[in-house]
Amino acid sequence: MKKTAVYPGTFDPVTNGHIDIIKRGIKIFNKIIVAVMFHPKKSTLFSLEERIFMLEHSLKGLKNIKIEPFDELLVDFVKKKNAQVVIRGVRAISDFDYEFQMALMNRQLANDIETIFMIPNGIYSYLSSSLVKEIAQYGGNIDTLVPMFIKNQLQRKFKL
Repeated sequence: MKKTAVYPGTFDPVTNGHIDIIKRGIKIFNKIIVAVMFHPKKSTLFSLEERIFMLEHSLKGLKNIKIEPFDELLVDFVKKKNAQVVIRGVRAISDFDYEFQMALMNRQLANDIETIFMIPNGIYSYLSSSLVKEIAQYGGNIDTLVPMFIKNQLQRKFKL
């Protein structure tokens, strides 16, 4: 049976941890839609268009991956895309508490959509876009945290 999963996030910016989840997820699902969230009240460093462009560049060569923006309830987006599963990366207990709550609410809204929690590779278990931005802003070394293209985009944004 063919299964499509949606991997939602802000991806501001995409990190090697996100890419790890996507690469491992595509071994399980026939197709993954990377859903880039746009929320007008949420402040991001990169515009929606920039985040999509950076994902396209970072995921180039991976098959059966589609990148799309969304600005609605996740379950509504998942249904529109005829997907069956939501992928969420969970790094720590603090992530799990929040993600568990969201998964239960999504199940309440659409009980036919499953949420799968994926644990990142151990070397990315501490990694977040927020930390990457903070390190990059002060000129720290992020070579192992993001693809080189993303590092260059961060340096450009912070004028380093």
